[in-house]
Amino acid sequence: MKIFVILFALIFPDSGWLRAGELVHVEVKARSGDAVSLLFSKYKLNASDCNISYLKEINHLPDNLSLISERIYKLPVIILTYNRISIRTTIGNDDLELAKKIQAYNEDMLKSGLRGSDYRSDNILWIPYEYLFCGKNTVNSHATSTLIIPILGEAYKNITISDNKLKGNVYYIVAGHGGPDPGAMGKYNSYTLCEDEYAYDVALRLTRNLLEHGATVYVITRDKNDGIRDNAILAPDKDEVFYKNRKIPLDQVDRLNLACSVINELYEQNKNAGIKKQVAVNLHLDSRTSGQRVDMFFYHKSGSDEGEKLALILKNTVEEKYNHYQKNRGYEGEVKSRNLHMLRKTVPVSVFIELGNIRNGADQKRFVLKDNRQAVANWLSEGLMKY
Repeated sequence: MKIFVILFALIFPDSGWLRAGELVHVEVKARSGDAVSLLFSKYKLNASDCNISYLKEINHLPDNLSLISERIYKLPVIILTYNRISIRTTIGNDDLELAKKIQAYNEDMLKSGLRGSDYRSDNILWIPYEYLFCGKNTVNSHATSTLIIPILGEAYKNITISDNKLKGNVYYIVAGHGGPDPGAMGKYNSYTLCEDEYAYDVALRLTRNLLEHGATVYVITRDKNDGIRDNAILAPDKDEVFYKNRKIPLDQVDRLNLACSVINELYEQNKNAGIKKQVAVNLHLDSRTSGQRVDMFFYHKSGSDEGEKLALILKNTVEEKYNHYQKNRGYEGEVKSRNLHMLRKTVPVSVFIELGNIRNGADQKRFVLKDNRQAVANWLSEGLMKY
């Protein structure tokens, strides 16, 4: 059997699958006669159900685990940038025994010739997936594990997985507009608020919440420079792209078609991998006359019972929150079916959410205050968990 490592990366890449695909893995090319059992043996990985399940997930393998000659496969071995301080601070876990175990693994891989240099020299740390997510360290056993997701921004990139409630659930989070299209705009004092920036910030906060519960999340609209921001005024730019670094078209129809095709491609891949629970969430800000205040409202695809169910659960969750925290405020959000492109053309169960009127002074407080943006994300993630 001849298998060789083909990827060394210095940090998690800006991909999109934040539960698995955002991670960089050691990759190998299968040769004729290779089998998963031989591969695991060579890289000293346990053939546990947890490891096998993850191997199938990241490679979309069939149940018989058959490998195709000359095809590249990801191993359940995660690659991190070593911070030159310690393994524990690199992984965000103070477990000394775990750190020693990771160190021993890297030294063993170096001695066996599978690594070309020591992790303290090239700053590349290999961590078997099972060390963090299987056995005594897995989130299933009520221990905590940490992921580092750079797209969320420096202050929010470290995520502690608190439980496994959303394991097996896949979410496609779409912040409206982006790239050449800022979406709706509103005036706030002397500043201009752009829909795409505020929808994106809420989208990242929602993503982070879902990841904390073990979900797989694809951030479809992406900005490599703008993570979660706590500023009131979110400066606009035009460097957003769609998942896998696809340029966002200026033409609206082309833009919507591309976003839908990205989601549908991922949906089919995950469906073929056995994933059954997949949901697309579209986040937008409405634009009406400045004097018109609106509550969050929710659209679903016409004729979709599941879409309507999802929208109703989200709406009811938000209404419950307002009734609890602002008892005399009242809530007038609603659920409707709409023949919107992003609902009509995407395959997974989808919801289209309008977060408020970007031109209304009262609604703007829902966006410009970071705590309010976080509250919106918290309420939506709670509703998704109920669904």
